[in-house]
Amino acid sequence: MKLVTDRTTISKIVKQHRQNHESIGFVPTMGYLHEGHLALVEKAKEQNDIVIMSIFVNPTQFGPNEDFDSYPRDLAHDQRLAEAAGVDYIFAPSVEEMYPNKMNNQITVVERAGVLCGRSRPGHFDGVVTILLKLFSLIMPERAYFGKKDAQQIAVIDGLVQDFFLPIQIIAVETNRELDGLAKSSRNVFLSDSERVEAKELYKSLTKAKTAINSGEKSKKRIIEMVIDHLQLNTSGEIDYVEIYSYPSLKALDVIEGKVIIAIAVKFSKARLIDNLILDVR
Repeated sequence: MKLVTDRTTISKIVKQHRQNHESIGFVPTMGYLHEGHLALVEKAKEQNDIVIMSIFVNPTQFGPNEDFDSYPRDLAHDQRLAEAAGVDYIFAPSVEEMYPNKMNNQITVVERAGVLCGRSRPGHFDGVVTILLKLFSLIMPERAYFGKKDAQQIAVIDGLVQDFFLPIQIIAVETNRELDGLAKSSRNVFLSDSERVEAKELYKSLTKAKTAINSGEKSKKRIIEMVIDHLQLNTSGEIDYVEIYSYPSLKALDVIEGKVIIAIAVKFSKARLIDNLILDVR
């Protein structure tokens, strides 16, 4: 495995593999790798000749009061895990490498961004699509891999690929979970011991909703109330949102039918956790 930190070198590497007619799978991350990231690598290795992982904590997707400076970073740890998983190249540029000058253009996400996490994080998805467009332009992958835990992000990226005719297939990989159901996340390290015990209730609340829907309950209002009641009874966290939308369009609905997402966010003392289930309700 090779570590690359500059744009010129990664572009030369990509060009060589393309000349050899080798397919490239791309796994964009912000580092501090865990098994969820490695599941993306595993899928990428199955479907491509070469796997490139980026490790970059992108400042443009963090708000002024968010955790950019405290976001966990450990490149040596990430290199060990990535190499063991079979990653061929890590692209780990500096902020100056990815944003060498003041931007002449700005991308604004106008659909799929104003709900769920996007409602309380204005500009967040503008930063996400900006860095991904830069990375896609450098790495030119056939396929890019994202975890379904960040389902709104996938919906926004799907819109980016559609709008700009990007020749990239977006692969959504099932959420990787702990044995008790908690979605694996770099932010889980910020949970206290008691909060970690409570955190499993996020997924339990979603599976409870799924069971009710499969049993015939189609009222969005009643399902949301059920999830809120479960979270309030079983966690000390502050509920940020419990919402249900069509997916991936993220449009409002009253009756649960078709492909939908049930999404939740809960704030604990030092960590904000998100989770979701995507259901096809017929």
